[in-house]
Amino acid sequence: MKTRPSERYRSWLIGELVLASLLGLGTVLLAVTGRLDGYQLLHARIALDTSVAIVASIVAILVAIRFLVEGRGMDLLLAGGFIAIGVGTFAFAVAPLFSGDELRPVEGWAAIGASLLGAALIAIAPFVTRRTTGRRRALSVTAALVVVSLFGIWFDARVLRFDLGVAGPDGTRSAAVIVAYGLLTALSLVAVVGFGLRYRHHGRDLDSWLTLALTLVVFADLHYVLAPARSSDYVLQSDLLRVIAFAVLLVGVWRAIGEAEFGRAVAEERARVARDIHDGLAQYLFALSTQVSMLESGAELDRILPRLKLAATAAQQEAQFAVLALSSAAGSAPFDAALKRYVDFLVADGTLDVDVEIDPNVALAPDEEIEVFRIVQEGLANARKHAGARHAEVSIVQLGGRRVVRVSDNGSGFEGDEPGAGQGLNNMRSRAASIEGAFSLRSSPGQGTAIEVVLRPV
Repeated sequence: MKTRPSERYRSWLIGELVLASLLGLGTVLLAVTGRLDGYQLLHARIALDTSVAIVASIVAILVAIRFLVEGRGMDLLLAGGFIAIGVGTFAFAVAPLFSGDELRPVEGWAAIGASLLGAALIAIAPFVTRRTTGRRRALSVTAALVVVSLFGIWFDARVLRFDLGVAGPDGTRSAAVIVAYGLLTALSLVAVVGFGLRYRHHGRDLDSWLTLALTLVVFADLHYVLAPARSSDYVLQSDLLRVIAFAVLLVGVWRAIGEAEFGRAVAEERARVARDIHDGLAQYLFALSTQVSMLESGAELDRILPRLKLAATAAQQEAQFAVLALSSAAGSAPFDAALKRYVDFLVADGTLDVDVEIDPNVALAPDEEIEVFRIVQEGLANARKHAGARHAEVSIVQLGGRRVVRVSDNGSGFEGDEPGAGQGLNNMRSRAASIEGAFSLRSSPGQGTAIEVVLRPV
């Protein structure tokens, strides 16, 4: 039973409020009992900050990939934000500690500045709805601007020389540090609200995961506001919250990447089905409509009826071909069984005879299975509908250490450089290229056609 979007959002919102309440209650208890000062663990700070830097960089890469697939401006800003956090954390909070010394005020302020830059970009992201053209260029420019900004932050920290500030034995933070972490908390809260609203309006899982992770970040930043200053040997509860938040982010973005790739595959499949309908079924339906119009104009029934029957049979067969191809390439059956089932159906009317040879030692990756199936389908369709072939051969074999797919027929053939060779050949070339296969074609008038795809090395 499917859950309605409104009920799904309501359940999610209740869970989000419960999480925020628990985190708030925990923060109050830690503050009242004086447990916000953390624990002295040598080298643990390096490990935690390194984890944050690595995960933030991975998230930035994954979001950038999603941006290249879908072109959303939101993803571009998210990528920039996580680049700032990942690179800034490593450059200013991790690398300086490798020497064994404590973090200096310059690096400490640069790390805070990098976090502020990243948080600002992430806070703006949910309110950006436009898609971007020139995606690779936009991504490169954004990454370059972030790196330049990080250098500027570091330079300003050197010039201004603010103190991170321990003002006494109790480890009180300077007012500037408290304001900086307060601003980080506010930016994270804005991002929580923004992505929460996006999830309410669009129901996308990525928005819910981002809201969850950023809720953890809000309280991590709040802990930094309330906690006394300590050396880099200390680990605060907020550090653990931040690591958990970035782990949640990684899971959410990874799932979103899968959805984006799936969405692209669906779009490509829709386009292919549209081409099949246009080139096949629509033509037969047009023929049916033409014959019916001729009947309405007074044409003799004995002359039109056989044509109607022929067009109706062809349309029915074309629809069955399309349905069978969709189900066979959907992964619900082993590849060789699906292909042979399709061929058996194709040759059932005796128009075309097809021999199939599949070497059991040739293994195909999932993406190769779908594209090879479509290439074979397109090749046989061309042989049947356009070349007037009576016989065709399909082979998937190992030759000279390479996996080779061949489809050949004894049809009419054509000149190899003929511009009207058909959209089908262009489709096969594109499909071969999408799986890194080398496509070749041999054809000449009266000598049939042979296509060959040499698959990528394994």
